[in-house]
Amino acid sequence: MPLVALVEDFFVARKPLKGSPHTEAAYRRDLAGVSAYLAAELGARPGELVLGQLDARVLRRAFASFSEGHAASSIARAWTAWDQFFAFLVAEDVVVGNPMAAVAKPKVPRRAPKALQGEGTPERLLESLAARGQKGSRSWPERDLAFVATALLGGLRLSELLGLDVGSLDGREGERRLRVVGKGSKVRFVPIEAPIEALLSTYLASRKARFPAERTTPGSPLFVDRNGQRLQRGGAQYLVASAYRSAGVGASVPKGALVHALRHTMATRLAEDGASASEIQHLLGHESLATSQLYIDSTANEQRAAARANRTYRVLEEITKPSPSPTTRPTRKASPPCP
Repeated sequence: MPLVALVEDFFVARKPLKGSPHTEAAYRRDLAGVSAYLAAELGARPGELVLGQLDARVLRRAFASFSEGHAASSIARAWTAWDQFFAFLVAEDVVVGNPMAAVAKPKVPRRAPKALQGEGTPERLLESLAARGQKGSRSWPERDLAFVATALLGGLRLSELLGLDVGSLDGREGERRLRVVGKGSKVRFVPIEAPIEALLSTYLASRKARFPAERTTPGSPLFVDRNGQRLQRGGAQYLVASAYRSAGVGASVPKGALVHALRHTMATRLAEDGASASEIQHLLGHESLATSQLYIDSTANEQRAAARANRTYRVLEEITKPSPSPTTRPTRKASPPCP
């Protein structure tokens, strides 16, 4: 049976899961990427591959070649895609067993959160945005501040921020929350406090002034570009990168993180302030509790407390304790010389 036809059947079977389009695109890339190496091993074209050709030996050799030009995380992700593909084929009685059990999967080290570095960096960023004035028709300080503040204090993913509608702002005054559609179309509610509500109100008022003919409905996008259209990924990344530059905090942004650094900053601060892993999981929409635990581990509070309990520290404290100042004794008058 042609492999390409079975791959399409696999994606049809996944549709009821309502997975993220980014996840499906990644699965397609991983299946196609390894297929190229399988075809090279078999001396065929990727579109000519037949399922019966793919035994454990061929898969091992293809993944060995694939691993030479890819990071461990990419190899592990591709392994997972192929493992799920063969699990689907087993469930459909197309194959008897899953050959991926015979293909090694690399261990991927846990990634450290990419929060903004520096204790006062988030505050500097917000203060810089708040101090921005209107500089020409292209600038929009009200929107930029509202967007960054919502990302920083709501902990939303970029796709979640861009997917917000005006009607996503829910609840009574003083008890506002954002209805967020996360990965796998899962809905969660993120509470927002009065300052965020005020920033969003100011932004929406400025938007009405910019686009007086716009008819805003609950289904209208919450964040829009300078043309009044829903803000897109590239525009949002440019917005945040510009905010970092203006605030002079570019050196405090971890490599490879822009909007995501704001989300990680919220989670890290929650952990530092004593939030539990389950609370972080609920607020940020993590699928796994282990992901939320990463932020608690990264603060190292528990490890620091354990190290501090070492009784050798008590001795060291005594050694390094400043010596008391010597007591100044009154000067005695010299005795007159003996006659």
